[in-house]
Amino acid sequence: MTFWESVIAHNKINLIGKIPMEPLTLNIPPAVGLTDEQFYQICLANDEWRIELTAEGELIIMPPTGGESGIQNSELTTELTLWNRQAKLGKVFDSSTEFRLPNGAYRSPDVSWVKQERWDALTPEQRRRFPPICPDFVIELRSQTDSLKKLRAKMQEYRDNGANLGWLIDPITPLVEIYRPSVEVEVINFAVEQAPTLSGEDVLPGFILSLTTILNP
Repeated sequence: MTFWESVIAHNKINLIGKIPMEPLTLNIPPAVGLTDEQFYQICLANDEWRIELTAEGELIIMPPTGGESGIQNSELTTELTLWNRQAKLGKVFDSSTEFRLPNGAYRSPDVSWVKQERWDALTPEQRRRFPPICPDFVIELRSQTDSLKKLRAKMQEYRDNGANLGWLIDPITPLVEIYRPSVEVEVINFAVEQAPTLSGEDVLPGFILSLTTILNP
């Protein structure tokens, strides 16, 4: 067992019988570091956990979502997949997919999509492991365990690393934030019973998503 695998194992023992209410963050000293291969092996050895690595070197163990968030996230993935089957313009990924962003962070958006030509440009090995690419489109769905501030930082990170469109959906506030390159974030406040309809714009041509259906399953 490597040093970092032992660290993860130690924290897993501490979490047995508990459901963490917020992400568990482990700070990695710059002098120690964590290579791409080590991070990959850690994720394989702890596949029951959803693990992210920030550009600053923080290892984050994500808590599980509740039933309502699970249903909503499944509906989001399904809607995007149904559109993509018709459009045939790219690939859809669920929340278990880890991407290595250009800034070195490893992130797992709740829902994401990559243009077909960008996906095809990756090698078979890159596709099999953690694709070194920022998705063209991302969705983050806030659950009860998520910090809105941290989700906003992640959305900014996706945009800074090349995402052309991003939706932060917060059923708790409730609100939607739309992230586009080089423009101010658009904020839409709404009542859950009268949630807005979102457009995929020129990134996902023809994709229309009714949040009323997603948030009131």
